[in-house]
Amino acid sequence: MQISARNVLKGKVKKVTPGAVNSEIIVEVAGGVEVVSIITKSSAERLGLKPGKDVYAIIKASNVMIGID
Repeated sequence: MQISARNVLKGKVKKVTPGAVNSEIIVEVAGGVEVVSIITKSSAERLGLKPGKDVYAIIKASNVMIGID
């Protein structure tokens, strides 16, 4: 797989919550950190996403906000 995105996090699917149109996918990456993605239900089915499956969370954004307390 070759892609232009620089932020690629390898992880495992922790949970899939299907909805009528979209599915919420929780991916656990290194250190137990969770990344949540909302994708179409049909994409989740086509990719065969289920808990324990190895996946990549690919983040492509022109803006990343930073906050502090």
